Amino acid sequence: MKFQRQCGILLHPTSLPSKYGIGDFGTEAYDFVDFLSNSNQSLWQILPLNPVGYGESPFQCYSAFAGNPLLISIDKLMDEGLLSAQEISEIPQFNDKRVEFNSVRKYKFGLLKKAYEKFKNSMPSHGFERFIRDSHWLEDYALFMSLKDYYDGAAWNNWDKDVAFRKPKALDNYKVLLKEEILYHKFIQYQFFKQWQELRQYSNEREIRIVGDLPIFISYDSSDVWANPSLFKLDDRGNPITVAGVPPDYFSETGQLWGNPHYNWEVMERDGFKWWIDRFSSLLEMVDIIRIDHFRGFESYWEIPYGEETAINGEWVKAPGEKLFKAIKKSLGDIPVIAEDLGIITPEVEELKEKLDFPGMKVLHFILNSGEKELYLPHNFEQNCVVYTGTHDNDTTVGWYRRLLAVNLQEIEFLEEYLDLDNDMTLEDICWRVIEVAYESEADTVIIPLQDTLCLDSDARMNRPGTVGGNWDWRAPKNYHTSALVNKLIKLAKEHYRFLTPCHGDGSPDNLQRQFDVL
Repeated sequence: MKFQRQCGILLHPTSLPSKYGIGDFGTEAYDFVDFLSNSNQSLWQILPLNPVGYGESPFQCYSAFAGNPLLISIDKLMDEGLLSAQEISEIPQFNDKRVEFNSVRKYKFGLLKKAYEKFKNSMPSHGFERFIRDSHWLEDYALFMSLKDYYDGAAWNNWDKDVAFRKPKALDNYKVLLKEEILYHKFIQYQFFKQWQELRQYSNEREIRIVGDLPIFISYDSSDVWANPSLFKLDDRGNPITVAGVPPDYFSETGQLWGNPHYNWEVMERDGFKWWIDRFSSLLEMVDIIRIDHFRGFESYWEIPYGEETAINGEWVKAPGEKLFKAIKKSLGDIPVIAEDLGIITPEVEELKEKLDFPGMKVLHFILNSGEKELYLPHNFEQNCVVYTGTHDNDTTVGWYRRLLAVNLQEIEFLEEYLDLDNDMTLEDICWRVIEVAYESEADTVIIPLQDTLCLDSDARMNRPGTVGGNWDWRAPKNYHTSALVNKLIKLAKEHYRFLTPCHGDGSPDNLQRQFDVL
């Protein structure tokens, strides 16, 4: 699918300002959409919206289908009459620069419980009943989360054997025992999707399309693996046989050991890759464009024996590639996709991307270096690609340049010449020059992290790959959407013909209204 010439901002909703300690689907999210619209932006890229698990990572979630309860707006629940002003009057003094996940979780979950009590005692909701009926993944997820609470957060393979391996009698017993908790988790998901669809509809009506993220791999400790063990490479005790990661690369000398179980592709193929079709279909009901994370893993993936301490001792194994995407296309038609094709990219991966006609990604932090061939520098980018200064895994542009200043004179000399920098330029000027290079390129799409539009230093980066702790918690300052920033973005969009364009197809307001009516 070809994209129009366009531009946008990368910002995960958790990073939005909010008095509740974490960004959510409340007023600040609508303000951000207005900021995008006022700035001649047409894309809002987010990270996965699923319920976070290990390390608070949106790429290690308890479900590939469910939504993150922490994103539910407390104010919207109050507007609905499910919370009173008195119940939310004593808001803790949260850190406005970092998400304190444990404190936020304790506070918000307490309020969600109160909202649930009011909801269940009110008149029956036909929207809630339809949501339960139409969400094929919900029963397994609600039971999984209820069991996880019952077993004090233990991974599913540490539960009683009969329930871990889904013996029908054991499941029936727990469905009765945990009936109230199961209904509570269904209520949370109903509120999440209702609030998100309201926000998405607001975005699309203002010609802002959402770019959502689809991680290739699934967390081991998830309802997906627990409910569908045959779809994954597990041994007879339920442990992964091999796990996912990437070999040593730019980010880590020992590679990245993600730990996700690998798919049993042979089993998945037998029913025409139904699980994958359901996954793409569900995500397309939430977003307008899908960014496939680690696209190269659909051609071949790095397989590491379970129990290894690093990702070094692995091997590349072939994946179904074109066969999978043909099945998806047969079921869903042409879908709007961005392929994250970073890292070790082989001719086979390039061939698969070109066959599918998916735009790939260009990250200026990787490309702007003296060793890059002239053919691959920004002035020679092809149209069918998406350009970033950096992604959620990169340092900010100010941090990136500052680090080069300290360690690599050769690269600085190259950048000074290529970017036409002079001695009077500040780090902020240089940051905007890098952004401008992205806008100047022939690439159809440009997406810039909000941190770079604010010219923030390394303490504002979102993630440091290969590390655990201190990631995913950055929060944007309350006063980020200044008129000066809006004017800069308008000027860039106009000068480089990246105008605001109407939404079409599945992202149209009419289609969104139909989806919202279901909720």
